[in-house]
Order: sequence, then C-alpha cells, then structure tokens
Amino acid sequence: MKFSKLSQLFVVSTIGLMVATLLAGCQLVTIDIMYVASSAGSGSGSSGQIQVFDIDSESGALRVGAPTISSGGVGPVSLATTGNFDNLYAANAGSSTVQHFSIAIDGSLTAADSITLGAAAPIAIAVNAANNYLYVVSYLNVVSGTTSATLSEYPLSSSGAIGGLAAQQTLAVPGYSNDLLVPTGVNVLANNNDVYVSTYDQSAYNPGGTISSAANPGWVFGFGVDSSGNLTATAGSPYKAGVKPSGITSDSVNRFVYVTDYASNQLIGYAIQTSGTLNFLVNGPFKTGNEPSSVTVDPRGIFIYVSNALDSTVTGYNITLPTGTPSVVVGSNSASSYDTDTQPVAIEVDPALGRFLYTANYLGNSVSGFLMDTKSGVVSPLQATPFPTGSNPTSLAIIPHGNHSVESVTP
Repeated sequence: MKFSKLSQLFVVSTIGLMVATLLAGCQLVTIDIMYVASSAGSGSGSSGQIQVFDIDSESGALRVGAPTISSGGVGPVSLATTGNFDNLYAANAGSSTVQHFSIAIDGSLTAADSITLGAAAPIAIAVNAANNYLYVVSYLNVVSGTTSATLSEYPLSSSGAIGGLAAQQTLAVPGYSNDLLVPTGVNVLANNNDVYVSTYDQSAYNPGGTISSAANPGWVFGFGVDSSGNLTATAGSPYKAGVKPSGITSDSVNRFVYVTDYASNQLIGYAIQTSGTLNFLVNGPFKTGNEPSSVTVDPRGIFIYVSNALDSTVTGYNITLPTGTPSVVVGSNSASSYDTDTQPVAIEVDPALGRFLYTANYLGNSVSGFLMDTKSGVVSPLQATPFPTGSNPTSLAIIPHGNHSVESVTP
C-alpha cells in the first residue's frame, strides 16, 4: 500500500506528537513529598489519616503518592518531620497520642512507636534541627475549672524513636496561675538553642461572654535549651502577644520570631536577642487578613506567608532583612492577598525548590497550591488547584524527595 506525500507527512507528525507526549510524560519529576493530616470520617471518634502526595517539579501539582495510612489515633492536629526527613510525627488530640512513622525513599510511611499523654491533648509538635528532641505542647482541662498547659520535651534516638520524658515546663501567666491557658503553637530555632510556645489566656479572652481575669490575653513563652536538654525560661518570658495568637514561626538564621494574632487580624514580630529574649519589632504589629490562622517563612528567609481563615486567603510579606519588618507583597494586579479554598488553617512552602506554597483548607477538604515568584514573593494559583483531601485537613508537612537538596540562602 502506497501513501501520498500528504499522508506520509500526517503519519510522521502523528508519531512525532506521540513521542513528544511520551517524553513530556517522562519529564514529570517528584521534587517534594507532602503529608496531609485529616479526619477519616465525620464522627468524633473517627480515626485520623495521613495522605501522601507527590509534588511535580514543573507545575507544583499534587499527585496521589504512597498509600494513605492511619495517623495512629483520633483527631490529628499537627505534623512534624526530622531534619534528615527520615521520620514523621503526628499529634492526635482526640486520643492524646503522638505517633512516630519512618519514611521510606518513596515517601511511604511505616508506623513505629508512639507515646500517650494521659488525659492531655497534644496541640502542636516540633522537632529541633539536631533531630534529637521532640517538643509537644499539650492542654488538659482540669475538673476544677483551671487548665494545665505544658511544654514537654522527649529525646529522639538515631532511628527517630521517642524516648521517655526528658523535661517539662508548665505554662502559666505570672500572677494568674489559675487562669485557663490554651497553647496554640510551638517553634524551635534553627540553632536548637530556644523553644517558643504561643498561647492565649481564655480567662482574659472570652468573645461574647465575660472574662474572669485582668491578665493580657495573648502570650509567647520562651525557653532556652542547654546541651543536656534542660529547659530554662528566657529573661522576660512570657512575652505579650496580642489577643489570641494562633501560629508561630521563626526565620532560618535565628533573628526573628513571627506570631499571627487571630483575634486582632495582625502579624506580630519579635527580634531575638543573644539570650533568647524577645523584643517587639519597633514598627509592628502588621496588618493581615481576617482571622490569620498560621504563618510560615520561606526557606530563603526573605518572605513570610500568612493564611487567613475567615477570608480564605493568603497574604505575603517581604522581610526587610536588617530589621525584620514585613512589607506586604503586592502583585502586578495590585492584589495583596490570594484566594484559597475555604478556611485555610495551615501553610507551608516546599523545601526543595522554595517556589511552591500550599495551604490546608479545613472546610474545603482540600489543599490549595500557589506558584511563588522567588524574586518578588508574589504568588499565583496553580492551574489545578485546589486538590481534594480527606475530611477537615488540619496540618501539612513537606519533605524534599530522594536526594533533592533543601533550598536555603543565608541572608
């Protein structure tokens, strides 16, 4: 059978298109792996789950990765990884447990050991950069009407196994030790020297009701960590933190701490002194969207991103490096905030490239993704966003895939 020249050209073009498509498919590269903690069902006693997604290096799109696994308890609220990305920890508030998982090269999780906090509910967890301590902030509503809010430190073995309690600090406002104190977040400096916990005093913050305390509502507690893991309150701790601090983070070179104030719609900044003491940034606090829920600093330490739960938006800031002052990032369309799905409660930047931003959307049952301009900090929605997840996602953790390095620049 003979083909005309036109038919031959058509066949060649078709084959070329098929080859190009196959090559394009082969170019899909997983640059990061994302873990999303969410509920597996709608009931209050339903176990939690951790979903695994691969992040595409070119588009930032999420693809279903390794199999979903149980979070090891009920009501997962916080995820943390070791700095070598070999281990993941999940705090389950509903069952008062912290579950340890080992991470395989493909991102799959294997449940290992766990700890139980008795009747206390873990609220947030963090691992130090040295990978030898896990920090857990927990909350226990005591029958007498007071609360027991604590920071607990657990040693980690070389395999990531959680050891017995090494140190513990009760969180109480001086002069108001019987107040209802609720922790909301924990952050460890990159140099491992200090730990900070954001809290609010429920006795002094009661929307729609009466308060029972004249104390300042919002606080950040600071603790120095010595070589033996001992925790010692930093000078002046606790530090005032607005009305209802909700999220806390620090930059990668141990100079600044940032806290979102959920009730006052503000971002509060602190300069870190050599002793770990915090001093307010002189021109703060800084305006956010409505009900800011979480905050993160990009791996280069030059941009801050805040998720605003009520607005369902993200706000970006450029950090003025000498002073730590955040300046709102404004896009070419004059926009200073960017839409997510409904009620973002957690926010993270991918560590491998530092160019993709994601939020976990509690009521949207999804993750929203954005492409970052690494020079200006402006973000734009990814083409396929939002990406569906399980019910009510609460936390994200992202690790670089395989031997991909972590993006970092010392300012």
